[in-house]
Amino acid sequence: MKKLIRIVCYAGAILCVTACATSGNPIGGEPAADNADDYQSFVSTYQAPQSAPLVVRNVRALTGTGSELESVDLVVENGKISALTAGAAIPDGATEVDGTGKWLTPGIIDVHSHMGVYPNPGIKSHSDGNEAVAPNTAEVWAEHSVWPQDPNFEKAIAGGVTTAQILPGSANLFGGRGVVLKIVPSITMLGMKFPDAPHSLKMACGENPKRVYGEKGGPATRMGNMAGYRKAWIEAGAYRKSWEDYHSKVARGDKAAVAPLRDLKMETLVGVLNGEINVHNHCYRADEMANMIELSREFGYSISAFHHAVEAYKVADLLAENDICAAVWADWWGFKQEAFDMIRENAALIHYAKGCAIIHSDDEIQIQRLTQEAAKVIGAARQMGMEIERGQAIRWVTANPAKSLGLADRIGSLEVGKNADIVLWSGDPFSVYSTAEKVWIDGVLRYEKGNPMLPPTSDFNLGILRPAEDRS
Repeated sequence: MKKLIRIVCYAGAILCVTACATSGNPIGGEPAADNADDYQSFVSTYQAPQSAPLVVRNVRALTGTGSELESVDLVVENGKISALTAGAAIPDGATEVDGTGKWLTPGIIDVHSHMGVYPNPGIKSHSDGNEAVAPNTAEVWAEHSVWPQDPNFEKAIAGGVTTAQILPGSANLFGGRGVVLKIVPSITMLGMKFPDAPHSLKMACGENPKRVYGEKGGPATRMGNMAGYRKAWIEAGAYRKSWEDYHSKVARGDKAAVAPLRDLKMETLVGVLNGEINVHNHCYRADEMANMIELSREFGYSISAFHHAVEAYKVADLLAENDICAAVWADWWGFKQEAFDMIRENAALIHYAKGCAIIHSDDEIQIQRLTQEAAKVIGAARQMGMEIERGQAIRWVTANPAKSLGLADRIGSLEVGKNADIVLWSGDPFSVYSTAEKVWIDGVLRYEKGNPMLPPTSDFNLGILRPAEDRS
């Protein structure tokens, strides 16, 4: 009977967050609209449930803007932050939380996750992250592989993570589109999809593509990789031109104008060229990051972030000059040749160069402890005489990832008007002794330590945790 109650409660939570479809613009450029009768496909159905106003009283806050504030009150109304100040007025009907002795941060954001596309249990039939059939698979979308019942989502929010970018793997030069998800329970991926968040394009340079395709027709070398990128961007430019010509004919009243055939691969690449899709580029070596920057200049697109970027410290000034974030690990390297020349101060040196440093996970365990990963960098930097304040370091897992996702105006900091994605910590979030006690997403309590219903256990796990229990 207890099992039945949990199933009913879980289903109720799911229905609450997937209730209504929202409207939005299709991502990927005009061709999709012209050839699909203007149908807006795969639009987020997420809507935050209504909730009472919230006040977190007398708390120490790392705002994500660089500031550390003591003894302040945070007020949330209608899912948005409405005040962060000492002695804030309490809205009628507000839920009050005593923050004395506790710390408050924006929700943690992971820009590199494979949750849902490489879910647990990690078996071959669940391996849906790499469409390793051709060097260019820009036509695939990671969201079409996401399994919302992945137990990793529950573990991530327990670590304070409120938003994650789910990416395809790195086997291909162009791996496909990534998607930004809110870490909320849902039966469908669309119920987790961050409304109106830009898509990303996962690209990969270096060893992986040439290792996967070196004996399958290429590319087999780094110069082969570069030729593959350039060929694809030339084709994308031609595809865009074909649509521009078609629109020109239609505008002139040419009734004989025929629209080009729709090409999903080219739609993604044209989306990048049009500035609608963000490039997130798997790249380890400094020289290859420089090559990718030159490639982006040749074809007129922007790179949002280099991922893994173990040698980013060597080109920190170049990255800062080009406004490109570097998403890195704290101390994970040496597992292959291109990952060899890493230092623990990597993120700190990017920060000191006035660049955009991000700590990412690429791992279902590290995503639970991203603030502790950032703390490792703080410690390593301090040993080298570089002081980094907590207020700056928290940006590595909040504001900076939000920037790279094109969502800095909505999440990543505790500022008035932004989404109320917030985490209440038992103590200093950079301490190994601190844990997330409560996590709110859009002002709705989604995780509470010790509460078995927040978040609800995934339907998959309900029959696994206590399989012998009566399910009648």
